[in-house]
Amino acid sequence: MNDMPEVSERTAAPARSLALVVVGIAVAVLAVDQLTKAWAVSALTGRSPVNVVGSLLRLELTRNSGAAFSFATGMTWIFTLIAVAVTLVIVSQVRRLGSVGWAVALGLLLGGAVGNLADRLFRPPGFGVGHVVDFLELPHWPVFNVADSCITVAAVLIGLLALRGTGIDGSRAGG
Repeated sequence: MNDMPEVSERTAAPARSLALVVVGIAVAVLAVDQLTKAWAVSALTGRSPVNVVGSLLRLELTRNSGAAFSFATGMTWIFTLIAVAVTLVIVSQVRRLGSVGWAVALGLLLGGAVGNLADRLFRPPGFGVGHVVDFLELPHWPVFNVADSCITVAAVLIGLLALRGTGIDGSRAGG
């Protein structure tokens, strides 16, 4: 007897489709993140902050060697390792997907993690310790970027899915 659960074509096809959702969202997030960072470096280097929506949204170029709120500044290599770990965990979980909500959340998280990881790997001051480009500023909030926004939205979605009891495989807690 085989102890492995049987995977039917009905469950395999949705899993493949959901994997494509994850990859599609991640690639879109990565592209938008890197394009907006390239634009920010080109357009905002050496400029004073630019008000876009009064004082509600400003563009101010910064390079971040730590995490949000200047946490662990100078510990870039730790965040590089964390981003690699997050990426590997997400990729390993894609085959378990049975929920569109989880696919969207993981796609946003993966794209955001890889977007900031690309900065840490390939931007100055060097490989693995590069500084992340941030340029969006809200009042009383640290300067951030598109990748950070997607990571935040993913965290909110994951929290909502957990509150609803929706498992990554699409199962519902208690049901």
